[in-house]
Amino acid sequence: MLKKTPFGHIIILKKLLVMLFGMITYRRFRGFNELQIEGSDVIRKLPHTNVLFISNHQTYFADVAAMFHVFNASLNGRDDSLKNMCYLCKAKMNVYYIAAKETMQAGLLPRILAYMGSIPVERTWRAEGKEVKREVNLKDTENVGIALQDGWVITFPQGTTKPFNPIRKGTAHIIKNYKPIVVPIVIDGFRRSFDKKGIFPKKRGILQTMVIKEPLEIDYENETIEQIVERIEYAIEQHPSFLKVLSVEELEEIEAQKELDKLREW
Repeated sequence: MLKKTPFGHIIILKKLLVMLFGMITYRRFRGFNELQIEGSDVIRKLPHTNVLFISNHQTYFADVAAMFHVFNASLNGRDDSLKNMCYLCKAKMNVYYIAAKETMQAGLLPRILAYMGSIPVERTWRAEGKEVKREVNLKDTENVGIALQDGWVITFPQGTTKPFNPIRKGTAHIIKNYKPIVVPIVIDGFRRSFDKKGIFPKKRGILQTMVIKEPLEIDYENETIEQIVERIEYAIEQHPSFLKVLSVEELEEIEAQKELDKLREW
């Protein structure tokens, strides 16, 4: 009997896909552009299950791909480095990531990536490029709980690649309900070095960075949803106060991205 994940995916097939995808994407983070990493030691201290990574979001797929590389390199003894991709042969199979269901169903490549570990969820505020209002799908929340019980989960609590968008309360509810170890990650440079989907490199010489912070100390019983949301904003450096420390170039880039997103919506 072939071993499967809790979501019915055949583990040996998933492992082959992770290795192939890792080899294809490796040069995007160590070659075309270099990924500067900080916090590999944090990864090695974590338990095998019930860990929730929260991060800002810059591209659909490159962000997650970089995290898969960094997590596995760290677990296989690399200190803030992706040197020698042999770590892909011992990749951690119980790493999942939360993604919009419509994104993961849009074509063959997203469906393959979904098999590698996505937890597809229905957005409650947006669907097919339009604003909507709908109830949270309880099955989606249950699936996140199943994934946490089995391993590690990556989530982007803003639910969009637009910088400084509000944190969605769903992440805070997950934290309250399942009480995971919450590890913040802050990434930068991906928006400049990749296209929006994070599939094709678009510019060389861009500094990509990933900072893995120490786990948050959360009072799961007494902190409110609003307090946890604010904690997340500061932890992933997406609180409005961080706008004050951005350079003029970075602010101009954010505004340009917003205008581009508006044109795409039309």
